[in-house]
Amino acid sequence: MNSNNLTRRNFITGSAAIALMAGLAACGSSSTSTSTTSDSSASSSTSTASYTLVTPGTLTCIAELGFAPFEYMDETTGEAKGFDIDVATAVAEKMGLTCTFLPNQKFDTLVPTIKQGGKADIAISGITITDERAQEIDFTDPYVDSNQSLVVLGTSSDTSTTLNVAGKKIACQSGTTGNDWIKENMPLATCVPLDDVAAAMAGVETGLYDGFVIDLPVSSNLIAQSFTDLKVAEEIPTGEQYGIAVSKDNPGLTAAINDALAKMKSDGTMDSIETTWFGSTI
Repeated sequence: MNSNNLTRRNFITGSAAIALMAGLAACGSSSTSTSTTSDSSASSSTSTASYTLVTPGTLTCIAELGFAPFEYMDETTGEAKGFDIDVATAVAEKMGLTCTFLPNQKFDTLVPTIKQGGKADIAISGITITDERAQEIDFTDPYVDSNQSLVVLGTSSDTSTTLNVAGKKIACQSGTTGNDWIKENMPLATCVPLDDVAAAMAGVETGLYDGFVIDLPVSSNLIAQSFTDLKVAEEIPTGEQYGIAVSKDNPGLTAAINDALAKMKSDGTMDSIETTWFGSTI
């Protein structure tokens, strides 16, 4: 997702209505945990580079848990689930660490939180790699390709061209690349940034908004699972790539995660996670 967030954006399950949790249990277990402290360096099991961790032996993650199927809160178990959750868990395992997700955060707070440091080691939340964000934090190598989409009522014949007029309201997720795209490509319409993806979809259903720009995988998933009276009017070929956000003060951690991602791609781990959440490799 854009300006200060992550397009969060590509496939969502019916769990899009998300309950905030006071805390989340570790989402993965590890073998041979690295011995580190928040103010001392550690050696990754997959890289010779040293890095620091907020909590010894744990990869502490933050996300906006309303971006299914990438990340969402399971209403039954109260646990974080999704493609990004499984990717972070597998990365931690490759590094010999456990993986923990902190309580849900707004998307536009993720990059600032990582930049400030001290709370989380990484942010993984469908965050699009942009030059603007890369000035604030470091990104790992890309792990997902994505485009944007325009969502409208299923009975509508509107396009981004017909909706680019005064009086039309186009929703987006605050701080995302979708937000940026609307401002640049639909300047005559009113851009309405929201925190909640499900609320934006519901707003299009009720006529509160004339359209909604969101990552294609997310809109496709939401429409298939919950909002069957909506449709993707346009696939917007933005050619985005998601990356994991890491502090610029922790380059060894970025290197170690890149090493883990490369191993996941070569040994079939990434293919397996993609098939679990998208039905095939992507």
